Amino acid sequence: MERPGLYVHVPFCREKCPYCGFFSVPRLSMLPQWMAALPREADFYRGAFDAFDSLYIGGGTPSILGVEELAALSTALRRRFSFTRDAEITLETNPKDLTPEKARGLRALGFNRLILGVQSLDDDVLRFLGRTHNAFEARAALDHARDAGFPVIGVDLMYALGDPVLDRRWGETLRAVLEYEPEHLSCYTLTIEPHTVFEARTRKGVLNRTGETDARRLFLETTTFLEASGYHHYEVSNFAREHSLKARHNQKYWRHTPYLGLGPAAHSFLGKRRWWNPSSIRRYCKAIEAGVQPAEGWETLTDDQIALEKVALGLRMREGFRLDPALSRRIPAERLLRLEEEGLIELHGDRVRPTLKGMLVADHLPLELLP
Repeated sequence: MERPGLYVHVPFCREKCPYCGFFSVPRLSMLPQWMAALPREADFYRGAFDAFDSLYIGGGTPSILGVEELAALSTALRRRFSFTRDAEITLETNPKDLTPEKARGLRALGFNRLILGVQSLDDDVLRFLGRTHNAFEARAALDHARDAGFPVIGVDLMYALGDPVLDRRWGETLRAVLEYEPEHLSCYTLTIEPHTVFEARTRKGVLNRTGETDARRLFLETTTFLEASGYHHYEVSNFAREHSLKARHNQKYWRHTPYLGLGPAAHSFLGKRRWWNPSSIRRYCKAIEAGVQPAEGWETLTDDQIALEKVALGLRMREGFRLDPALSRRIPAERLLRLEEEGLIELHGDRVRPTLKGMLVADHLPLELLP
């Protein structure tokens, strides 16, 4: 059994990116209440989980917090939970926030994995995405992170933007980023999320979506280039320079490993039970101040739901999923053979693995396998 992971959602940012569908607010007025409430939420779960081997602080923009605030948060969590000695400790960071002093301060706190939301090293793309940093600041942040001695630097990038001119520059960004030799890369195609500025622009016809043919081409070109550069394409959007550098925490979501989420909008999973907090800082803090667990909803997964999620999440990863007896009874053998003949999956003993072609349609494959 894999150990559980701990996620902390920092719901603050300086400006809301027009494509962002995650819960966050572009103001800090409720930061003190959130800082006071989060340790009290953690108290509800003392002893409920085994020692965590990953802590992921995401958002929002977690790097909007100062080193002192992050130190207080880390201390509060370590007083309430146990962590393994080799725990992966991750912080998402906006390049604009990372000065040399802050980078050294974060490393001294024990963070060993820094994820930089670079998105691009092209100023035109950054302006299109509404980012607060520019290419010079992104490059400087990569230097600061390396100089501070982080053992793992991850870079988030975005492509397939629906603009042919910008999409033609994608290869230039990849080559430029590799000059910094990041240990990990997350390459996301632009998704038009509901209730975002980009969705409104799409409805008005101001913003276009990348066509399926172009998106497929860009995806395959990305994989071909990064694998030729020594990276392992281990999940639809994720690449690691070595197998040991894969994102331990994120794999917990894909492998159905238990995880605890703290903060507004955070989700948790344990056994067959999943629960989630309100997407509201005010409602979250109000519940905790009243001595009530802030979870807004719960569900107990059925065996059929667990089977579907194991298949759906497993087919996002190159390692695939294990065809255990329970899944063998649910998945008709002829469906496996048909998808194998179509070049979408590979069968290796008791494992079902997506091919690169299969990863292109990973969201569709589970519906093809399960009746």
